[in-house]
Amino acid sequence: QVQLVESGGGLVQAGGSLQLSCAASGRIPSISAMGWYRQAPGKQRDLVARITRGGTTNYADSVQGRFTISRDVTMKMVYLQMNSLKSEDTAVYYCNAESWNSRDYWGQGTQVTVSS
Repeated sequence: QVQLVESGGGLVQAGGSLQLSCAASGRIPSISAMGWYRQAPGKQRDLVARITRGGTTNYADSVQGRFTISRDVTMKMVYLQMNSLKSEDTAVYYCNAESWNSRDYWGQGTQVTVSS
C-alpha cells in the first residue's frame, strides 16, 4: 500500500503561482511513477503532469510551459510548481502514484482556486 498526502493548495489571483506538494509513504519501492491530476466541478479527472522514477515527464497541453513537476530521487515527495495561473486551472488537484503492477493510489485532493 502507498499513502499520499497533498498540501499547498489555496486561493491565488490569475497570473500568480502556487506549489503543490505530495508526500508518499508506505511501499515506496513499488512506485514506478507519480503524477498530478485535476478535476473541476462537473468534469472528469484529467492528467496534469506525470514523472517517472527515471525522471521522464509529460504534461497536459493546457499546462505545458506553465507547470513543472519534480520529485526527489527517493520518490517520497513530488511537487507541482504552477506559474501563470489561469481561472481555468481552478480544480481539485489529486496526487497519484502508479505501481509497477499498474495499481493506482490517490491522495485526498487539494483545492486550487484562481480568481480572475
